[in-house]
Amino acid sequence: MANVLLFHHALGLTSGMDAFADVLREAGHTVTVPDLYDGRTFTNLEAGVAYAQDIGMDTIEELGVSIANRFPAEMVYIGFSLGVIPAQRLAQTRPGARGAVLVSACLPLGTFGDTWPAGVPVQIHGMDADEEFVDSGDLDAAENLAAATPDADLFLYMGASHLFADISQPDYDMDAAFTLTRLVLQLLERADAGTETAG
Repeated sequence: MANVLLFHHALGLTSGMDAFADVLREAGHTVTVPDLYDGRTFTNLEAGVAYAQDIGMDTIEELGVSIANRFPAEMVYIGFSLGVIPAQRLAQTRPGARGAVLVSACLPLGTFGDTWPAGVPVQIHGMDADEEFVDSGDLDAAENLAAATPDADLFLYMGASHLFADISQPDYDMDAAFTLTRLVLQLLERADAGTETAG
């Protein structure tokens, strides 16, 4: 089994995030979903992002890193939208990372380091008409990461939903979420095999 640290999106730790984590747990993986908002959730992205900005994006990032330091280094980091910030930083800079999944967001490769660590598989998932993903430069960053990194895969889905994999949200897309989940489970199986080999 793989050990997973999953960071929620800007709406907070919704029931949909818990549901996604439960699917991974049912497959035998250990999944921790920290609450970066201290119990608060929001019903729209504008309010959630505003709250995150009030806290400070740097503060959220550092909180994610601090939480990760309580766990063994051999982790897979999954981030949804806002949660990509700590997930990508940890996968790119914390030794021992087994993989990463970045959903609906991606930071430029040089944000945390000039290169992606060798042997750390990373998946980037997003929708091709999601304004939050496409117009903000995340898609460009994802394409650059995929082009520069043998272990990086970019998966684009048709649609405009941002939180397409959160079953509690109105823009949930069942088909895309199913595909994403299948691909994530494949990455976790690979990470689990790598851990056993290393051990």
